[in-house]
Amino acid sequence: MRADIRNPMIGKIIAQSEVDTVVHMNVIATPTHAGGRTSQKEINVIGTMQLLAACQKASSIKRLVVKSSAAVYGSSPRDPAMFTEDMGPKSLPRAGFGKDSVEVEGYVRGFSRRRPDVEISMLRFANIIGRGIRTSLTDYFALPVVPVPFGYDARLQFVHESDAIASLLVATTGPSSGITNIAGDGVITVAQAAGMAGRPIVPVPMPAAGIFGNLVKRSGLADFSSDQIQFLAYGRGLDTRRMREVLGFEPSYTTRAAFLDYAQGVGSAIPGAGVVGAAVTGAAGTAASAISHVWAAGRND
Repeated sequence: MRADIRNPMIGKIIAQSEVDTVVHMNVIATPTHAGGRTSQKEINVIGTMQLLAACQKASSIKRLVVKSSAAVYGSSPRDPAMFTEDMGPKSLPRAGFGKDSVEVEGYVRGFSRRRPDVEISMLRFANIIGRGIRTSLTDYFALPVVPVPFGYDARLQFVHESDAIASLLVATTGPSSGITNIAGDGVITVAQAAGMAGRPIVPVPMPAAGIFGNLVKRSGLADFSSDQIQFLAYGRGLDTRRMREVLGFEPSYTTRAAFLDYAQGVGSAIPGAGVVGAAVTGAAGTAASAISHVWAAGRND
């Protein structure tokens, strides 16, 4: 049956069908796919509230599986090398998908207190990537020239789309695992990822990154938020021991292999982008250095 989880009708469907397992995957990461930020937040937050209210009333429910995101950890220069599931963010996500994910997890914890008889698995995915999925990050690395915060080269972790589906199947049919980080082994940096995708990079000073991001967003090429810019500066690492030891899941793709699979399907950059990008990168680096010195001098004053 197809139904909008924001509609109370979802409760009748669950009750009439005597559903025993609910897999909540409708937490949308990219606002353009939801018709805008307002619609995205309604689906993510209001939709989750309605769905959990329906689950709370249904005595048939025995297990709840929720697709969450490592975005709940935020990104900051004070982050640990690897986040374990019991660690909180050093800097809470302030907007967008990350903030929605924090709220969704809060509602799930409330549901768990009200229905302690229901097994709950909440999977915190690293950025999902592959040839068949489109996200703000896949759009970012598909840009002809990739802007990166000047002076930073963040560590990134990915999970391949096929591994994301496989882990959800394990969480649905296997042991209940509570909150679990899901990511491929290893890390790559933003510069390494851009190189694998065949994209030249342009360094952008952090103070100007928000302006640059808004320009790219308005152009329709990629969707940028302030939290994404933070992520591209500081990155994030996930500890995945619980994924193996409790959930019993082993990804087929490492972070590098997952990104390479995506990169092979992303297509080449515009003709001459490598030459143009190299020139732009050199010029931007000089400009970035000058802007950074001016900005630093302004702060010191």
